[in-house]
Amino acid sequence: MDSFRETVARVLLETSPGDILTYGDVARLAGHPGAARAVGRVLSSSSGLPWWRVVTANGRLVPGLEGEQASRLEREAPGGQGVGSCLRSVAFCAPYVCSSLLSW
Repeated sequence: MDSFRETVARVLLETSPGDILTYGDVARLAGHPGAARAVGRVLSSSSGLPWWRVVTANGRLVPGLEGEQASRLEREAPGGQGVGSCLRSVAFCAPYVCSSLLSW
């Protein structure tokens, strides 16, 4: 059985440039709904994972790393559209979530 950390890593490594998930999305896809804070702990202590593709349910970026995260998201935005407007509401997530992940 995979550990929570391994499962979270797998979820994030399955994402593609342009995908944006909430911490809650990652927790749910990892089979642990309600473990959003635990996802944050995994991201804060792991390297090599695409942490910038994960935002809070209200679109908030990582405190202290907002500039770097926004820059990475802008570079990956689908079709060259900026993600700034997408981060204004919880509904931003749906068009960017990787469809292969949602089939888990």
